[in-house]
Amino acid sequence: MFEGLYFEYPKMATLIFVYIACEAYCKFRSPAIYFPQAAALTKESAAFSTLMWILKWLSTVLLVLAMMSPVRDEFLELAPTEGYNIAMVLDASRSMQTRMFDREQQESSRLDVVKKIVGGFIAKRKDDNLGLVTFGDYAFIAAPLTYDRDILQQILLHQEVGMAGKSTALYEAVAQTANLMQSVNAKNKIAILLSDGHNTANSAISLPVAMALIKKEKIRFYTIGIGSANEYDADVLNSIAKESGGKSFSAINAQELQSIY
Repeated sequence: MFEGLYFEYPKMATLIFVYIACEAYCKFRSPAIYFPQAAALTKESAAFSTLMWILKWLSTVLLVLAMMSPVRDEFLELAPTEGYNIAMVLDASRSMQTRMFDREQQESSRLDVVKKIVGGFIAKRKDDNLGLVTFGDYAFIAAPLTYDRDILQQILLHQEVGMAGKSTALYEAVAQTANLMQSVNAKNKIAILLSDGHNTANSAISLPVAMALIKKEKIRFYTIGIGSANEYDADVLNSIAKESGGKSFSAINAQELQSIY
């Protein structure tokens, strides 16, 4: 119970000795009143006086202890000391509303299936610092890097098809990932980029510029192309993964995507 307990102001304990000295030499003298039957009165108040003496000393000792400011340090790990910094980069363009990606839930859109799988992935990454980038006509940071998996799950659930436009700003998504990781001073920087299309957005960011940014930040990209082979730009996804030191994958259905994650 008292392990690790110490006092911030231990010298305040000297007040106890000051109080003892006052008790001995600073007697309080009140006017005396004489009346008959004084012995009976003394007998009745003896027990009460003893109780008051105990309470007086107890309150004094507790007051001095409080003034000494007892402290016990608790070491709390606010953030894991080991783990990866992972950016999940999700395509929310119009093509992600395509259905039939999951054989078991054929009415679900690709994005809905991806959100479910990514949500399961987030739940398992207990020691990792996770962030989210969403892209369509443009790319934006939906969630900065955080260890709070609950709030990240809530943000993920609110990602919708077309919320960033209909097109696919693939190169801008890569560049935005570099912005997300810019404040992180760590070696383990990873991005998981998922897309089902080609770069169709009119963005000022070119692929060489985007690649230069992620190389500067030393981000390793793992790219995933979903859908049929002709729907996404496999060459670009392979190039991003290879040049950054990562790996490229493809998934034609939800089951394959689940295996990749």
